[in-house]
Amino acid sequence: MSDDVRMTAWVRGRVQGVGFRWFTRANALEIGGLTGFALNLDDGRVQVVAEGPSDHCHRLLDWLRSDDTPGRVDGVTEIWDTPRGGYDGFAIR
Repeated sequence: MSDDVRMTAWVRGRVQGVGFRWFTRANALEIGGLTGFALNLDDGRVQVVAEGPSDHCHRLLDWLRSDDTPGRVDGVTEIWDTPRGGYDGFAIR
């Protein structure tokens, strides 16, 4: 069993106005066991916060970096931390 982690990722490229947050939420729910959110930032990036089993967070990160996302991802930067909790499901903000 995998330890729970918190992954925060910032996705840059053409990722706003293309359904990116919706598809991120759909993938997080499909992977299962993840809570958190996807949020459009004022600078054009999307911030994704996911908490749950480490391998599930890595699967979501792999998807964020894949060619299967809507729009165009030019890069993803992530940090890892301990979970903070307090999320009810996976939200679009």
